Amino acid sequence: MKTKLTPNSHYSIKKGAGDTTVLQLNGRIDTESSDKIIKGLIRTFKKRLNTKLIVDLKNVNYLDDYGAMLLVEIKKLITANNGSFTIENAGDEVNEMLESLNFSSLGRQDPFTRERSPNIFIRLGDAAISYFSDLKDMCIFIGSVCLALLYTLRHPRSLRVNDTIDYMQKTGVDALPIVGLISFLLGLIMAFMSSVSLQQFGANIYVASLVSLSMVRELGPIMTAIIVAGRSGSAFAAEIGTMKINEEVDALFTMGFDTSRFLVVPKVLAAVAVVPILALFSDIFAITGGLIVGVGMLDLTANAYLTQTFKTLTLFDVVWGAFKCGIFAFLIALIGCLRGFQVKGGAASVGQATTSSVVSSIFLVILSDSIFAVVLRYWS
Repeated sequence: MKTKLTPNSHYSIKKGAGDTTVLQLNGRIDTESSDKIIKGLIRTFKKRLNTKLIVDLKNVNYLDDYGAMLLVEIKKLITANNGSFTIENAGDEVNEMLESLNFSSLGRQDPFTRERSPNIFIRLGDAAISYFSDLKDMCIFIGSVCLALLYTLRHPRSLRVNDTIDYMQKTGVDALPIVGLISFLLGLIMAFMSSVSLQQFGANIYVASLVSLSMVRELGPIMTAIIVAGRSGSAFAAEIGTMKINEEVDALFTMGFDTSRFLVVPKVLAAVAVVPILALFSDIFAITGGLIVGVGMLDLTANAYLTQTFKTLTLFDVVWGAFKCGIFAFLIALIGCLRGFQVKGGAASVGQATTSSVVSSIFLVILSDSIFAVVLRYWS
């Protein structure tokens, strides 16, 4: 059976020995003829796809990439139904085209293999190796940052002042609205919930003591640190991670810049400078929220509420909360920058580093706060 496709090409199908079918292609097998061939062959082989097919390319004088893909489709059509596919009498130019496309591997269906999941010991080993590797990187990075900070203290002019002020604005000033709102609502909730119990004993005035002491010593610094970790820590990781992917960090190193001093020190100093002040604003907003509940629901005067607040708080409480917040800020900036430098690969790695910086920062904040609580308990 001979089928004419174009003035320059045609194909024929004939019966071979046994159950073998011979497909002979002739002329130019290109964009114009390939589509017609595949449509005709699908109709022809519809009822005998498990045949042994031999494709004779003896009379093919031109084969482009569309023609090669035609052969791939024929091969897939036959082999998918347990048939066999063979090419014969291909010329040098045709063979060269097929080899350049690695035709022998095209259209091959790899057998499905189920990957065995590693056992618990392998997973524990991988987790342990990853943990200690991360710990090693963190120790090296902390040492590098400490040396950079010492150099900056000895050579103040080496500090990038404009960048430091910019980071202070982003970390502190821009975070003030959200910190103030959350702290205000937290103080409001604490005063409302504590008033339910204290009203039963006629101890309404101690709502001021509870709100002020808990916010200034514990909740104010922790809430501020968590917000800063979500806003600024993730931003530090994303910024440095993007620079790492774009090879800007490598360019800085090649030009002789100390990347820790150039990229990390401004962020760390900015965070340590403004986050304690942000915590003080958090305390003020929380006390204001408690004051609204005290005046509106507990029949307290503003003067009585504030007097009880100042009587409860000491200068040590305020300084202790600000000191803790400074340590939290140092950890947040450090972890954010470290995760940024650990970025490898593409954009997905930046997202992973950003998430990891937030999670690690919050964990270290809670861990260090628990240590501070134990120290304060045995100190005082």
